[in-house]
Amino acid sequence: MSVDHNGGANHESELSDSLRTFGAVLKALRDEAGLTQEEFGPRVQYSAHYIAKIEQGKRFPPKDLVGRAETALGPIAGRVLGAAARSLTKKAGLASRFWQWAGVEEDAVALYAYECRAIPGLVQPEPYIRAIFERRLPPLSEEQIELQVNARLARQRLLAERPNTEFCFMIEQALLERRLGGSEVTRALLDCLLEQGCHRNVEVLVMPLRQEDHSGFEGSMYLAETPGNEWLGYVEGHSSSTLITDPKAVSSMLQRYGKMRSQALSRQATTSLLEQMRGAL
Repeated sequence: MSVDHNGGANHESELSDSLRTFGAVLKALRDEAGLTQEEFGPRVQYSAHYIAKIEQGKRFPPKDLVGRAETALGPIAGRVLGAAARSLTKKAGLASRFWQWAGVEEDAVALYAYECRAIPGLVQPEPYIRAIFERRLPPLSEEQIELQVNARLARQRLLAERPNTEFCFMIEQALLERRLGGSEVTRALLDCLLEQGCHRNVEVLVMPLRQEDHSGFEGSMYLAETPGNEWLGYVEGHSSSTLITDPKAVSSMLQRYGKMRSQALSRQATTSLLEQMRGAL
């Protein structure tokens, strides 16, 4: 979610090692197929120069590379490269303190989010993701931004791969009114929220600007139900985060979240508001 300022050096070193490993795997598979970079590049629709950067561990592999490489190199090579990519995307762009919660997300049977700072990462469209990381301070390099964007997009596969998981994303209306990144970014955001809200297992709720009975004054929070039907909580702030496992503390968070669901706009009212805002852009 955020840049890891406390353990950044170790994180970047681990990520660099993972990038080099992925590049080495790609090079070995390409060599085994008897293809040069100049021959392989057009088959996966990337330049030989870009392939060279990936093989050297200097570029994060684009998300569609594995599928294209499987077509060019065969199904076995595709499976090997896919495994290397999955290992990589678990590390890339995710602060080390967030990895534990990312693992919880992977297995959750229910996942709830309330945000008053930025749209929850799982429902951020790519233009919004880029707008966030382009405004990160201290500034990120272009390569760091690409790592962050690809990692967040990789996480979003959960919404497609877990149709039996209940998702609820509660968002303050102020986040939409802010128009972070401008009108085009906001238009993409509203389209994304409307699309996700159409799924039976995904609920998008907006907390209205005016709500005198608001129980979210303690800030953003995340909740997850494990396959063993235990609940965990997660909160984060400036370069810090906490995974909450104490049943009493998690119970308090669940009570607050339940109260806030009754205070937010209904699913239907939220859809109407999003459509109205979309039409006004």
